[in-house]
Amino acid sequence: MKNMATETLEALVDAGEASAGPPLGPKLGPLGVDIMEIVNSINEKTEKFKGMQVPIKLTVDTESGEFEIEVGTPPTSGLILEKVGVEKGSGEPNTNKVADLKVKEAKEIAEMKDDDLLGKDVKQKTKEIIGSCVSMGITVDGKEPREVQRLIDEGKYDSIFE
Repeated sequence: MKNMATETLEALVDAGEASAGPPLGPKLGPLGVDIMEIVNSINEKTEKFKGMQVPIKLTVDTESGEFEIEVGTPPTSGLILEKVGVEKGSGEPNTNKVADLKVKEAKEIAEMKDDDLLGKDVKQKTKEIIGSCVSMGITVDGKEPREVQRLIDEGKYDSIFE
């Protein structure tokens, strides 16, 4: 049985907007693969993170030209900042609040990061996302994040999770 020759590339790409230029093109060119097919596939898989940079891992079989793409997700803090439309979190999160995240938006982030979170269901995972808001100086539905986590436990937001 012949040995499969594979090359693995890791890169940070602009979600939904990868191109045959750097960083991918120069790395893929020498492998003799269909660069545009790979770029289009990366863009399809990263579309939901458009406007952000996402890590990808590309494994290419240099003999057959077949490839596999694994897309990482941006950090939770990056997704939160994108949702609330601010550049960075607060330097003084206890006293200076910089933005407000809706519970529904926290749930959307939890669904994007699904595999990277520890919670057993979307409600628990949403609470993890809300927990990240504490250190960023971001309120949730106009309240302190820990209070919203408690309200979720009490069932006050159940309609969002149905």
